Amino acid sequence: MKMKTKLIHGGISRDNYTGALSVPIYQVSTYAQEKVGKHKGYEYSRSGNPTRFSLEELIADLEEGIQGFAFGSGLAAIHAVFSLFEQGDHVVLGDDVYGGTYRLLNSVLKKQGLAFTIVDTSKPEEILAAIQPATKAVYLESPSNPLLKISDIGLIAKLAKENDLLTIVDNTFATPYFQQPLTLGADIVVHSGTKYLGGHSDVVAGLATTNKPELAEQIGFLQNAIGGVLGPQDSWLLQRGIKTLGIRMEELSTNAMAVANLLSTHPSVATVYYHGLPTHQGHEIAKKQMTGYSGIVSFELNEGLSPATFVESLKIFTLAESLGAVESLAEIPSVMTHASIPKELRLKAGIKDELIRLSVGLEDIEDLTEDLLQALTLASM
Repeated sequence: MKMKTKLIHGGISRDNYTGALSVPIYQVSTYAQEKVGKHKGYEYSRSGNPTRFSLEELIADLEEGIQGFAFGSGLAAIHAVFSLFEQGDHVVLGDDVYGGTYRLLNSVLKKQGLAFTIVDTSKPEEILAAIQPATKAVYLESPSNPLLKISDIGLIAKLAKENDLLTIVDNTFATPYFQQPLTLGADIVVHSGTKYLGGHSDVVAGLATTNKPELAEQIGFLQNAIGGVLGPQDSWLLQRGIKTLGIRMEELSTNAMAVANLLSTHPSVATVYYHGLPTHQGHEIAKKQMTGYSGIVSFELNEGLSPATFVESLKIFTLAESLGAVESLAEIPSVMTHASIPKELRLKAGIKDELIRLSVGLEDIEDLTEDLLQALTLASM
């Protein structure tokens, strides 16, 4: 089954009882049992819900996993995955990850005894240098947030296996439509379903999947034990959004390429970060492991120009956090999505105060380019 078909018909895509072409929203907390210990597969909706299960089957299908897990947010999914580790364990963490991921590790899990070392995962030698006797996993994003660094997932997975480590990949930016980390050798994939998978700015969700039975069993236990599960209404919304993922990703990546090319030639722009550009440092690896590019374009204004003036002057791009929706968004990572990362670490990773992140949407490209040009003009005055 090809991916566009799988997006619509993968997992559990219909209700076999009624023939409905949409799995119903099972708005229920508990289920009748025939006898003590005998039920129809569901006991309590934290432990399992038919609507959520259909979504979980779908993400596993799309990522070539064996079991999926749906959570109340992307961070809830990441928290459950990190809960695989114990006090005294160590993780190698990408230096250009979502600020909330860093905050979770540094402000919550570190207090519970989980240690981590930050490296540039696009440089495998840094990963190898950071491995300690207590290291259990490498955690990375590719493309990363917000600099769109590309890490060689296959090579990293190979190095991780040689050192008895797990490879965990946040695949939010690429989505399974453009990249499938498990097929490249990764062990666990996580998503913020809020972003491209949902795609309409109307749901907050997280997903995880794996192709390892022992990991699936452990993550399933943690999902139930911690309890941060996705509700049935949001599970239904997310599954509905995924049906159009293919056509959305293709169109918005076309728009993003046009935006990246425009910014690359503008005199007020110092640097453009987009992995679809041949000049991007990770372009060749991206071509090897991805079938397309995302809708995120980051760029830096020339020194002395105001990022705040630029984003506040936009009329079609909305100044907002989040990404991956049908509408175009703009934000300044240093004071918004990545504000929880200390400035010295941000600057070391390359996230400058002048950096602007665009989430290019599905509007007409002429309207988007006109909006960017007028805002660049105002920011250059």
